[in-house]
Amino acid sequence: MDGAGHRDTHADTGAALGDVAPLSALDDPVRHRLYEYVCEQDQPVSRDQASGAAGIGRTLAAYHLDRLVAAGLLSVEYQRPEGRGGPGAGRPAKLYRRAERDFSVTLPPRDYELLTQVLLESVERDTTGTVRDATGAVAERMGRAAGEASVSGAAGTADGAEVLTNALRLCGYQPSLQDAGDITLRNCPFDRAAKTHRDIVCLLNLRLVRGLMDGVGGDPARAALEPTPGHCCVVIHPGG
Repeated sequence: MDGAGHRDTHADTGAALGDVAPLSALDDPVRHRLYEYVCEQDQPVSRDQASGAAGIGRTLAAYHLDRLVAAGLLSVEYQRPEGRGGPGAGRPAKLYRRAERDFSVTLPPRDYELLTQVLLESVERDTTGTVRDATGAVAERMGRAAGEASVSGAAGTADGAEVLTNALRLCGYQPSLQDAGDITLRNCPFDRAAKTHRDIVCLLNLRLVRGLMDGVGGDPARAALEPTPGHCCVVIHPGG
């Protein structure tokens, strides 16, 4: 914003254009497939894992992964295999994970984040709870619609878990099935808003996912608030 308190539209345009180049890195179908694979994993992945998942050679996978890092879509860390350390352990493996960055491109720029902040502050300032209840009901309705859309679009052979995970993806989540049967969500689609209005956003996430569960024919009570660093605050427990 400038000294008079006006928004700098040139800066907004530059920010929007700045997101175009990184996202254009996903135009390549192999690179897109690698990016989706890395994003779907709970732990950082190696070049060997990525190449096997994409069905390509390790050298080609390394090239595309490093291009995604250069574009800011993936980040890199180095780890030695578990149980190996000290002299003779070899070089640490280069591992890849999804970069902690949001991308948003609209041309010309539209400030949807400002609208989000206005609505969330309205919820906070409403001492009666009426606005909070209304937004929660809308979140449930929209989740239910996404769940029903997933059911109607599912193939005849799709099982309940597949329908549910597809519905979660429709709403912008990255679901991960755990060994104990829980479904955790590796991301919060509203993470930027949650940084300033976490309690409200977490409750809206819960209402949205419970509506979604209802839409796919599941028990909404399976969705519970269990915040975990680096994940969405909602966990879906296995059915009884």
